[in-house]
Amino acid sequence: MKVLRGILSESKEFYLDSKEKVEKKIAALPRGSIKERLIAGRRYYYLQNRISSKIIHKYLGKQKPDVLSRQIKERKALKDELKKIKAALKIIRRSQGKSRDRND
Repeated sequence: MKVLRGILSESKEFYLDSKEKVEKKIAALPRGSIKERLIAGRRYYYLQNRISSKIIHKYLGKQKPDVLSRQIKERKALKDELKKIKAALKIIRRSQGKSRDRND
C-alpha cells in the first residue's frame, strides 16, 4: 500500500507541475478568434474577443494573420490538454480518499 501511495503522490506532483506549465503557456497566448469580413468586395481580418458581456473586434489587416492563427490553435489545444490534466488530478484525489484539495 505504501508503494501505491508513493506512485499516486509522484503522479499528483507531475500533474500539478504540468498544470502550472500549461496555464502559463495559455496565459501568454492571445484569446479570441479571427473573423473575416467581406466589405465592398475586399477581405478584412479582425480579432474577436469577449470582455465581460461585450464582444470586441480589433482590426488586424487585409492579409490573413497566419502567426496569430497558429497561436490561437495552440491555445485551444493547450486548453484541451488542461482539461485532461484536471480530470487526472480529480481521479488521483479520489483514489487518495480526499474529497477536495484546495491546492489543486
